Amino acid sequence: MPVYSMTGYASAQHAATQPPAGQDSKGTASGRLGLEIRSVNSRFLDLSFRLSEELRQHEPALRELLQGKLKRGKVEVRAGVETPAGEALREPTVKVLQRLGALQDTVRSWLPDARALSVADVIRLGAADDSPDAQWGEAVQALATTALKDLMAAREREGGRLTTMLVGHLAQLRELAGQARPLIPQLVEQQRVRFLERWKEAMALADGTVLPEAAQDRALSEATAFAIRIDVAEELTRLLSHVEEIERLLKKGGEVGKRLDFLIQELHREANTMGSKSAALELTRISVDMKVLVEQMREQVQNIE
Repeated sequence: MPVYSMTGYASAQHAATQPPAGQDSKGTASGRLGLEIRSVNSRFLDLSFRLSEELRQHEPALRELLQGKLKRGKVEVRAGVETPAGEALREPTVKVLQRLGALQDTVRSWLPDARALSVADVIRLGAADDSPDAQWGEAVQALATTALKDLMAAREREGGRLTTMLVGHLAQLRELAGQARPLIPQLVEQQRVRFLERWKEAMALADGTVLPEAAQDRALSEATAFAIRIDVAEELTRLLSHVEEIERLLKKGGEVGKRLDFLIQELHREANTMGSKSAALELTRISVDMKVLVEQMREQVQNIE
């Protein structure tokens, strides 16, 4: 499966047609429906909709469609109908006028004090009654499906670029680990020798008050303990293990963003521990370079679904 980014954008338009008032044949365009989907990174799936009044009833269907394909990301859906200037005021049909008149008579028979419908009320209610909601429903679903397909393609392309970048950073981490590994036994031995020399100097100042055999054993014990404290071989092993797991997840694809984020935290932990245990300037430099790479990877991984 591919790796998907949570960043993407897609849009689609549809020109709808409706017969002129009072006719059954196909007429001229009654409006243009536009829909766009924007997506950025988020810990969870966060859907928001900005729909025009005539499209709000279709929000549940759009939400279900998006939830079936998207797992993470802050996703905003915008949709609206642009009506041509000549179609701004639609003339109510005779059937609509008759229905409004009948409804008005029914209401006033029960509520005699209710005011009569004004011309503006008739135009507004007649236009609403004559609106092509069913047509918009089909068009909205078709547009949303098209836009969602384009969004997924955009997120897949961005995910491919992120994967390439991460694989490059992982290769650099391997190279840095390869530079650090030969330094470890040298540093451990160097510190042991230095510790023994200082211990001998301290024993010379003690004027023989401590037995040489006991002092030698004590020195070796202390030197060994110190060598263990500065040995970063385990940290390097764990770091390379995390690198292998990240590479495996990137090859596998799918919903790997959260697991990658956790592994990046572990990479940073190991690189940071190497720096704190470092007993040589060269190893410190390697640790700093590792942490820079890991931080760059963290920024990219946060965009992966």
